[in-house]
Amino acid sequence: MSEVLATLTGVSKTYQKGKESVEVLHNLDIEIPKGDFIAIMGPSGSGKTTLLNLLGGLDKPTSGTVRVGDAEISSMSNNQLSRWRSTNIGFIFQFYNLLPVLTAQKNVELPLLLTNFGSAERAHRAGIALEIVGLEGRTDHYPRELSGGQEQRVAIARAIVSDPMLLLCDEPTGDLDRETAAEILGLLQILNREHGKTIVMVTHDAQAAEFANRTMICDKGTLEHQEAV
Repeated sequence: MSEVLATLTGVSKTYQKGKESVEVLHNLDIEIPKGDFIAIMGPSGSGKTTLLNLLGGLDKPTSGTVRVGDAEISSMSNNQLSRWRSTNIGFIFQFYNLLPVLTAQKNVELPLLLTNFGSAERAHRAGIALEIVGLEGRTDHYPRELSGGQEQRVAIARAIVSDPMLLLCDEPTGDLDRETAAEILGLLQILNREHGKTIVMVTHDAQAAEFANRTMICDKGTLEHQEAV
């Protein structure tokens, strides 16, 4: 049996919209095995991104517990969560969120500023991450000098530079053409299969979901079923 990396137990999430309470997630129980690659699909407003935010410690459940690795993150303070995220979670978004005044190398180094690594070690680790994503020749390029696919590769390198236990991807190919999207999804497969990264990816794209090991369907705040891919 595969080792479990993340567990959500009885997790619900409710937001206040004026005087109205809106339940986005309802009593979820999920186990994510180490080394899995899961695609989460579902209509807009179904709770997919909220689920990612809970796994990444960007939000806390209204009820229930979230455990990732050895940490019950749902009970951590905001300062504890910030420190924990810097070494355990890698985020990849639809928009690359690169700083235009920094080179690819310096953008990738950003998460390491929250660690105790010196400048030489940060540069070394960033160089390795850029090599993994195939951009070793673009370290000194600024975002404006890169294509959209290359920018997303820099964003992926930034996400893996701290060697996180979990990669969380929110529509990572939503801003890319089909060919470039396939290249990025293939890279995520390599990170999963060859580098052992556990990946949870939210997507609206059924073709993107085919790159994952399995798909979960999120609808009306619950995971209604899952299907093998």
